[in-house]
Amino acid sequence: MKERPILFSGPMVRAILSGRKTQTRRVAKPGRDPSLLDGSWSDEYVLDPGNHGWLMRDCPYGEAGDRLWVREAFMHQPADYCWEAGVSIPCRPAHTAYRADFPESRPGEGWKPSIHMPRNLSRITLEIIAVRVERLQDIGDADSLKEGINCYPFVPDDGFPVCDGYTHKQDDGECVLWPTARAAYKALWEEINGPGSWDTNPWVWVVEFRRIDNA
Repeated sequence: MKERPILFSGPMVRAILSGRKTQTRRVAKPGRDPSLLDGSWSDEYVLDPGNHGWLMRDCPYGEAGDRLWVREAFMHQPADYCWEAGVSIPCRPAHTAYRADFPESRPGEGWKPSIHMPRNLSRITLEIIAVRVERLQDIGDADSLKEGINCYPFVPDDGFPVCDGYTHKQDDGECVLWPTARAAYKALWEEINGPGSWDTNPWVWVVEFRRIDNA
């Protein structure tokens, strides 16, 4: 079993903590199989001339049974500093606060970026259940919900009919509610990866996981 760090944004940390998020998709970077003398390429897949199929390369996030420890924006203060009641995490310093717990806070304000979080301050450990590779746009509504998309009842101004709306955010009455979970995931992907990143339809690693208790 191996352990590796992985970064998540505040909304996705909250989705993991609530149990909604059990998948993550990450762009698969190009790789080359040195056993192919002709140097064939195809993103994170390489053509296997033996069976004329696709051969998956090793996933950089691990394989089933491996673990990921989550890096998130945080604040670590001296022992005599009290951020706010209720931030104590069992088996962790009471003076570590996590920005995901304070969604109204702004960047800066003493928060350290997730990339700087050390292992001993991570509060979330994930066990990988399965890994696969697919095109980004192959995702459907069911897997979009596993990516942490929220479903809310939507009532138009006339009060009828009632339908469902989807977003990766909390419904504050002002955020956009999309008609399908997949459409909401597309919006989330472009928020993270930039405008037009959905349309390029890259190969992505799909990592399925479950949250486990930290020791």
